[in-house]
Amino acid sequence: MKIVIVGGVAGGMSAATRLRRLMEDAEIIVLEKGPFVSFANCGLPYYVSGEIADREALLVQTPESLKARFNLDVRPFHEVTSISPENKTITVKNDHGSFTESYDKLILSPGAKPLIPEMAGLTEATNVYSLRNVPDLDRIMQALEKEPAKATVIGAGFIGLEMAENLKSRGLDVTVIEKAPHVLPPLDEEMAAFVKNELIKQGVRVINGESAQSFSERGQKIRLTNGEEVTSDLTILSVGVRPENTLANQAGLETGLGGGILVDENYQTSMPDIFAVGDAIVVKQQVSGEDALISLASPANRQGRQVADVISGLKRTNRGSIGTAIVRVFDLAAAATGLSERVVKQLGLDYQVVHVSGKDHAGYYPGASDLTLKLVFEPKSGKIYGAQGVGANGVDKRIDILATAIKGGLTIFDLPELEFTYAPPFGSAKDPVNMLGYAAINLSEGISDSIQWYQLKQAQQNGSQLLDVRNPEELANGRFPESVNIPLNQLRERIAELDPTQDYIVSCHSGLRSYVAERQLKQNGFKVKNLDGAFALYKTVRPEELIYD
Repeated sequence: MKIVIVGGVAGGMSAATRLRRLMEDAEIIVLEKGPFVSFANCGLPYYVSGEIADREALLVQTPESLKARFNLDVRPFHEVTSISPENKTITVKNDHGSFTESYDKLILSPGAKPLIPEMAGLTEATNVYSLRNVPDLDRIMQALEKEPAKATVIGAGFIGLEMAENLKSRGLDVTVIEKAPHVLPPLDEEMAAFVKNELIKQGVRVINGESAQSFSERGQKIRLTNGEEVTSDLTILSVGVRPENTLANQAGLETGLGGGILVDENYQTSMPDIFAVGDAIVVKQQVSGEDALISLASPANRQGRQVADVISGLKRTNRGSIGTAIVRVFDLAAAATGLSERVVKQLGLDYQVVHVSGKDHAGYYPGASDLTLKLVFEPKSGKIYGAQGVGANGVDKRIDILATAIKGGLTIFDLPELEFTYAPPFGSAKDPVNMLGYAAINLSEGISDSIQWYQLKQAQQNGSQLLDVRNPEELANGRFPESVNIPLNQLRERIAELDPTQDYIVSCHSGLRSYVAERQLKQNGFKVKNLDGAFALYKTVRPEELIYD
């Protein structure tokens, strides 16, 4: 059997090497239009700052090493320009001209390409770059040799923020421009606020709610939609990617969402013997069942392996993806899995949200740092829609656990049952994931009622009274307008000061003491809701609405 793979890196090379392990006698050809067939594209931003010092470390495999170990015919600088499904041939262009190659099975793994918006002056700009592969990186490194002082990153997604961090670490004055209301749009606003605060703390200027409108002076000036002008010596465009579907369209393959290639559960396209994997295909968002484009390395690697299994005669099914991702932003990590609250709301699903604050390991053990987790779930069934986390340490561990729970079909009722390794340097006897489960179950069973940070002002306008149960000395860090303060430990003795006919919203610093207060008051006949995430979360996302004495 002759199998031709178009495109290497995650999907294509995973398919090629798995095919060889299963089919020793197959002829396997990998055609890559660029110079590198196997490289660590997720590591590219860290070479900019020098954190990854050796460029060769980014090159995972070479054609020679792949030939020696797997007997693969890997051909860089070979661009496939057309497919003839009827003849089962492709046209290939290289430095010597064009030729035709036949195939029995064809796997498309063209990946995604940077989204380049149409903007006046962009084609004349000489200092604007995108980062998707090693040649892109080399061009950026050449530009950095000219010692630019000011850098602008347009787009505050995962790659954009990684570039902002690494350019800042290199010593540049960095501005981040994001047209969405907040940075890191895959996260919800209050969780992304932690990231924005970290960027500002590290000296990065953040502009939200505005986009670049035009370039002038060969890219040195960027005009925003609000009329402001930003000076930039080096600009990184990181406004997203879209499927590389040129070949698919030429061959008449069916495409769907965002131009992504449509495949069935076995990665078969609409044409016989043509398969597709990776960033170029439409997948099912496993939680919602909706079509999605999920450009991540882990799903692409899995898909490459699975399509090889399918071609080899093994039964494998593409179950979809849930979109688990993480980013480091200076001293903070931010991660997400599944659906955000914003997406769940757009889908019209019945849901509730809970936030939990904790430590990455036992608080009494030296070096413990804060982390905040958010869970979005269906209150009756307990189905977990998604989760997000921010913190200095331990975020990856918790989001990985929650991603596994989603993939495994676990619910909020299972989270307290999960047993984790525990010793003071590593975790807590009640892990934050366990606490998420306890808090979510309380909401599901009506033991607790909560209100979200964005609902507070309206609730107060509707007549609810905010009761702050923090200690008086904590109020120096800020307090809610029109709030009443009764410390939790005094609440039983001072309960007569409260009006039984009044609706109350209870808050503390993180939500634990306010939950205890909520239970006390409810059992005394009061109507009470707990401010989810409490003062700490509200101050993170809306500090300007608090009072500071």
